[in-house]
Amino acid sequence: MSALALALVAVVGVLPASPASATTNHARLGDVSATLTYQGTYPTPRAEMITITRAGHVVYHAAVRSKFCGTLCWPSPAYGNGDANPLRVVRLEPGSPDVVLGLYSAGAHCCYLDEVFAPATATSSTYAESEILLGDPGALLKTLPGSPYVALVTADDTFAYAFTDYAASGLPLKIMRFSGHGFRNVTKDYPALIRADASMWLKAFYSLKSTHYADSVGVIAAWAADQYQLGRAANANAFLRQQAAAGHLNNQLTPSQKGLVFVAALEKFLRRDGY
Repeated sequence: MSALALALVAVVGVLPASPASATTNHARLGDVSATLTYQGTYPTPRAEMITITRAGHVVYHAAVRSKFCGTLCWPSPAYGNGDANPLRVVRLEPGSPDVVLGLYSAGAHCCYLDEVFAPATATSSTYAESEILLGDPGALLKTLPGSPYVALVTADDTFAYAFTDYAASGLPLKIMRFSGHGFRNVTKDYPALIRADASMWLKAFYSLKSTHYADSVGVIAAWAADQYQLGRAANANAFLRQQAAAGHLNNQLTPSQKGLVFVAALEKFLRRDGY
C-alpha cells in the first residue's frame, strides 16, 4: 500500500457511526455555500440531499447519487486536513468556487470517490455534478506550487493487486486537476513530487533485503512508474533487469510472476496506461 493510502486511511479509516436523527454538514467559501443532510447509520445512509447556494440563491438541490454506488455511498472525507466534514468548498479552477463531496462505498479495500459540483457554464446560474472514482487511496485536496487552484493528490489505484496482494502493492503518485467538468492527470507537471515518491518506493524496496526480497515486485513497480513519469524509462528498465538477474524481484502471491517475467509484464502495463 502507498504511504499516501496509509495517510488517508489514518484520516478516514475509522468511520464514526451517525446518530439515528438527521446529520447536517455545512461548508462555505465566498458567496458559495453547501449543505449536506442525511439520516441513517454507517454504512447505509438514507435521504442524502445536497443543496448549494450562490449569493443566497439555490443553484443545486438534489439527492446524492453516484454512478459507482447509487444512493448507498456513505459521506466520508479523504482530504487530509483532519476535518470530518465530507463537504469542502474550494477553487479547483477559475471562476466561482466549486463544491467537493467525499463519498465512500464501503467494502474491503474500496472505494473512495469525490463528487464535484461546479457552474454548468461560465455564465450559468446552476451547478452540474461530475464524479471521480479514486479507489482505495482517496485524494488530498492541496494547493501545489505554480497554481492558485486546488488539485486532487492521490495515488494510482490500478497498481493495487496488479502484481501482488494489496498489502504488498505500491501505488505511485497521481495528481489530478479539475476543469471543464472533467479531470486530467497533471502528475508530470510536478517532477519534485514524483522524485520524492520514487525515493520512498526505492527505500521500501531496499528495506526488503532482510527478507531476501521475498515479495518485492509491488513496491518496485511503483518506483518504476515514477521513473517513467520522469522520462527515465530506459534507466528504470535497466535497473529492473539488474535486480532480476540478482534474484531480487520476487512474488509471494504468484511465484511464477517474478524476475524477467515480471519485468516484461510491468513494461507492458506501464505502456498500456500511458506511463
